[in-house]
Amino acid sequence: MNPTALIAEDEPLLAQALKAELAAAWPELQIVATAGDGRSAVREALRLLPQVLFFDIRMPGLDGLGAAAELADSWPTDEAPMPQLVFVTAYDEYAARAFEAEAIDYVLKPVQPGRLQKTVARLQQALAAQQPSSSASPAVANDEALERTLAQWRQVLTAAGTGAAVPATAPSAPLRMIAASDAGGSTVRMVPIDEVLYFEAADKYLRVLTATHEYLIRTPLKQLLTQLDADTFWQVHRAVVVRSAAIESVHRDEAGKLHLTLRGRAEKIPVSRLYAHLFRAM
Repeated sequence: MNPTALIAEDEPLLAQALKAELAAAWPELQIVATAGDGRSAVREALRLLPQVLFFDIRMPGLDGLGAAAELADSWPTDEAPMPQLVFVTAYDEYAARAFEAEAIDYVLKPVQPGRLQKTVARLQQALAAQQPSSSASPAVANDEALERTLAQWRQVLTAAGTGAAVPATAPSAPLRMIAASDAGGSTVRMVPIDEVLYFEAADKYLRVLTATHEYLIRTPLKQLLTQLDADTFWQVHRAVVVRSAAIESVHRDEAGKLHLTLRGRAEKIPVSRLYAHLFRAM
């Protein structure tokens, strides 16, 4: 059976160009659908379960990063292996540098045949590696393949999410204080980072939660991550970063999804499948 792929690109001419170049570089690949935005890409991917995803990073509404993060949680791994993920991006110095450093698959716009050939070769190798070995049981082989793919997705999303946003000069020390507005927006307070239990992205704002208060800041989560101590604050979801020392317990629901409770907070915090490995020992 021929391998299958889905293209998510909001510019029809560029989507057609990528499709044509893929036909030349990988004639066996069947493009089962094209989508013009992230929401459509998620819907079509879950309907068709392709083996490869080509996602434009920047799309209207839900972007390629958000679409990939949603699929990581909702992909039916009992029906099909998680697909290989390739990001399509306009040339950007930081993004390209991040991708190259991690040997991550990406396609530049406009499509460059030489770069696409490298991506196709990697994809063919990755798909071949998904085939279970005769010595491993199907369950073990599937679990191992899923963990490998999730690790690759974490790597891709991290590089894509921070590569173009990292400033030329990164902060020399972790953040100590945050200037944040109260819920009414009338007062700005200096919140010590040691009091923050978690951050949550919400619309245009980032919620800053302590044991007793909620504040708002406009700093994007991916930018804030570059200013936080990675050992102190863990990303557990695309939209949530928690203080690791505040984690009180980890719960698994009937669907197998993980939720955290933090000391000083009553709400349960969802853990994305991409970050479930952080709590495997628990």
